[in-house]
Amino acid sequence: MQVYKAKDYRDMSRKAANLISAQVILKPDCVLGLATGSTPIGTYQQMIEWYQKGDIDFSRVKTVNLDEYKGISNENPQSYHYFMKTQFFQHINIREDQSYLPEGMAEEEKAECERYDNVISRLGGIDLQLLGLGHNGHIGFNEPGDAFQLGTHCVALSDSTIKANSRLFAKGEKVPEQAYTVGMKTIMQAGKILCIVSGSDKAEIVKKAFFGPVTPAVPASILQLHPDFILIGDEEALSMCQL
Repeated sequence: MQVYKAKDYRDMSRKAANLISAQVILKPDCVLGLATGSTPIGTYQQMIEWYQKGDIDFSRVKTVNLDEYKGISNENPQSYHYFMKTQFFQHINIREDQSYLPEGMAEEEKAECERYDNVISRLGGIDLQLLGLGHNGHIGFNEPGDAFQLGTHCVALSDSTIKANSRLFAKGEKVPEQAYTVGMKTIMQAGKILCIVSGSDKAEIVKKAFFGPVTPAVPASILQLHPDFILIGDEEALSMCQL
């Protein structure tokens, strides 16, 4: 595990964007595993800026996203399809047919999970996987449990995850309680894994996940076993770690 300490959120985002951009430059047809939520927005904004300056070309890149809420259409402003389109994809030259996410409105859970696993397999796996970190140690929507889930699956979101996500929904709007998420086996098979984390509210879980025992009770802890895992945190997020 390599750990890079950033001064603040902006510095963390720039460092992450540097690593992802290097992956694209070295392998223009690479497969990027992407994440949603507030943490990676700065990383996407930095890459958009570099694209607009002509420093990076996404025309041959393929992307697979970690997750999508169950029961939400792609056009719903709360969907991760919509998030990726507005926060990243529509600002760069990536091909629409080369960006993949689970289908929240899929009729059959098992069939959708198998379809998405097959998409990733057909692409040859993920070259670089970008991750955030949930307050309970989840990555994607792989919630704490008794075992690591291997493939794409539909998960019942924990109360803490639902509460954390509620800030993104209008008052009175129902927050989804289930989601499709890529499993831990697929994540761990990525060539490189990059986890970004920011803020003092993440300091305790960073210490527990990356400097404590490997356990499915803290899903992100398994990343310690990956041969090319990079953690980028700002000073506040890494404040409880002895580095």
